[in-house]
Amino acid sequence: RKNTKRVPSFRKLLRTSKIKLDNKLKNKQYKQQSAAKKYRKEQKKLREAVRDAISRKPFPLEECKKKQVAEKQEEEEEDALPLDMMDEDDLKLMEDLAQKASFLTRDLSSNEPVHIKKRKHESVIDKYEKVPRCMQTEPEKELIHLLPIKDKGGIIPQTMEKPVLDVAQDEEEDTEEMEEAEDFNEEPLPVLTPEEMAAQRRQKLQERKMHIAALASAILSEPDNNIKKLKELRAMLMEQDPNVAVIVRKLVMVSLMEIFKDIAPSYKIRPLTETEKATKVKKETQKLREFEEGLVSQYKFYLENLEQTIKDWKQRKLKKSNVISLKAYKGLAEIAVKCLCELLVALPHFNFHNNIIVLIVPLMNDASKMISELCFEAVKKLFKQDKLGYASLGVVKVISGLVRGRNYDVRPEVLKVFLHLRIKEVELQKDSEDIAPKKKFMTYKEKRKNLSRMQRKWKKAEEKLERELLEAEASESKEKKLKLHTETLNIVFVTYFRILKKAQKSPLLPAVLEGLAKFAHLINVEFFDDLLIVLHSLIASGGLSYRESLHCILSAFHILSGQGDVLNIDPMKFYTHLYKTLFNLHAGGTNDDTGIVLQCLDVMFAKRRKQVSQQRALAFLKRLSTLALHVLPNSSVGILATNRVLMQTFPKMDLLLDNESQGSGVYLPELDEPEHCNAQNTALWELHLLQRHYHPTVQKFAAHLIVGAPTEGSGALSLDLSQRPATELFEAHSMRGMTFNPPVASVMPRRKDTFSQMDSFIDEELNKQLQQHTSETVVHKPLDFAKHLKELSLS
Repeated sequence: RKNTKRVPSFRKLLRTSKIKLDNKLKNKQYKQQSAAKKYRKEQKKLREAVRDAISRKPFPLEECKKKQVAEKQEEEEEDALPLDMMDEDDLKLMEDLAQKASFLTRDLSSNEPVHIKKRKHESVIDKYEKVPRCMQTEPEKELIHLLPIKDKGGIIPQTMEKPVLDVAQDEEEDTEEMEEAEDFNEEPLPVLTPEEMAAQRRQKLQERKMHIAALASAILSEPDNNIKKLKELRAMLMEQDPNVAVIVRKLVMVSLMEIFKDIAPSYKIRPLTETEKATKVKKETQKLREFEEGLVSQYKFYLENLEQTIKDWKQRKLKKSNVISLKAYKGLAEIAVKCLCELLVALPHFNFHNNIIVLIVPLMNDASKMISELCFEAVKKLFKQDKLGYASLGVVKVISGLVRGRNYDVRPEVLKVFLHLRIKEVELQKDSEDIAPKKKFMTYKEKRKNLSRMQRKWKKAEEKLERELLEAEASESKEKKLKLHTETLNIVFVTYFRILKKAQKSPLLPAVLEGLAKFAHLINVEFFDDLLIVLHSLIASGGLSYRESLHCILSAFHILSGQGDVLNIDPMKFYTHLYKTLFNLHAGGTNDDTGIVLQCLDVMFAKRRKQVSQQRALAFLKRLSTLALHVLPNSSVGILATNRVLMQTFPKMDLLLDNESQGSGVYLPELDEPEHCNAQNTALWELHLLQRHYHPTVQKFAAHLIVGAPTEGSGALSLDLSQRPATELFEAHSMRGMTFNPPVASVMPRRKDTFSQMDSFIDEELNKQLQQHTSETVVHKPLDFAKHLKELSLS
């Protein structure tokens, strides 16, 4: 294991005395020597055990038999030899051996030869028996060097013997502890009532809350000095008490999120280089570096904890030591996602922001509605507040990769997030290479060749002034912003075009068409022809819903109203399709599509007034007036506002207010070609019906159009209606909340005494008619009754 102890700093070494350092060194050396000695003893015992195992290895049976036969033959031969035939040396050897005890006590009946090695056939027990006994000595005492004492004579070193506990004593203590534990376990735990358990849980929870609050307030009051308390607070994410674990972890997650939002600096912290680490700096600088390093590390660990919580919930995993159930893990994961979303929006400039984006974007496609909506809202807020474009570019890249990686099988809301990008504010008609060209200054050679000495001097001063002006205008930041927006838009269009090409039947198509309708004016002119062909083929295929076909029309006219003005393209087929399908709108579910129709009409007529013929404008004016009769009031208001713009934009529209025909032919309302339906031969009789509409705003617009939509005079509209566009009026008069807009004035009730008089009179007259059965009374009484009712009502 690697030694994780930090080396003491130079400042700390200066404060430490030399004698203390020497004592520390001696203690360290003594520990190393004792560890090495212990290691050598263990190795020696291991080698002895190996030798014992080898010595006990059995011989093969056949070899033992051969040896026994050979030994018997030698003994028989020796016995057969007479003593007088032996040499003098052999006799002397025999006599010497006879005088030795080992020779006399040896078992002569055994088959072992005399010179055999004892170690190989010696048993383990015999070996230990032969080891010499020794007296039990005291254990070796270890000396601990202490701080010295200083007196008049000088410095007196101090040492202390480290007590060595006996093994047997340790075992006795362990057994005693085990017995005590067993005795303790045998005692039954007190059974708590539900009220006591709830009170105990509340107490524990209150203690944890106070601890969290104390740590958080200490960190926020002095972040530089209390950065280590972040680690202590983060350790509470692993709360193990099952009664309060879930709530404590949630509280710690939210607390850490708020702390990081408050103490994080407004810049990104980069790691120090080796040169910077080796350089000596001031105390304040060193303190700031330590704070930044601790902040980044704790922030990283916190994000890893949040990520692990979400992963465990997604994979339905629980650790063995965990005290939280799977059901409670969902709540923890939701809090973790909330914290990540808050940090995504609040700290786009800080470290690990791209890591948060990589975590959040896939969760936009999550099955849980709550989690996906949280991520949608966070990304929308990020797009709206991102002024430069770094964060938006990162999110768009991840979304594009997600859509492509999942083979376009994602929720449509993932692509609808693109609609909240702030790219529309910047004009990106040029390519990225041509955006904001830099001011080119003359080189030294050009100046030397073309200018005199005095002119070069003036030129140098002018260039210096121009550079300062460029810096003051922040042209570099504008250039970066344009480049970032261009790159972002390119990725968006690549995603859209892939879906149009490969996944035309995908549920993502409406989101793609809506996005094209918003950003179509920023597309390069080279793609216009191909894109218009694709949009028309989608409409002609008949596989789109009405809303999707409206988005196709809107996209096509956005393309033609922007850079497409220079192209000589007549989008008559798109006019025809909208004219043909206008009556698909009604007071039911398609009423919400009226907003898209109003946008299409604004682009088709108001922004292309020079390319639209009078016959086409008359046909649309007549059909829109008819459509206003059978839609909801908010749609009628929007349509009549569009008719007002048509009557003021195109001349001779007032001829439809006259009953007399203006040309040959008869109006054909069922014809789908607006150029050939003879709309000039009809009249706007629908306005007289709309003038008696129950909605007051519809009545005002109808009365205004009947008199020719004047801009001033008695027939003019009020400013709040005349200056607002049709789409805004459509949204303002919406009835989604099931309320009448504007609200209906309440009717004052009649007096109670009047109604009581009427009721009493009616009862009296009915009783009289029941009592009298003659025809005369039956004829005259109703007349008197009606006369009296009239008098009461007048009074």
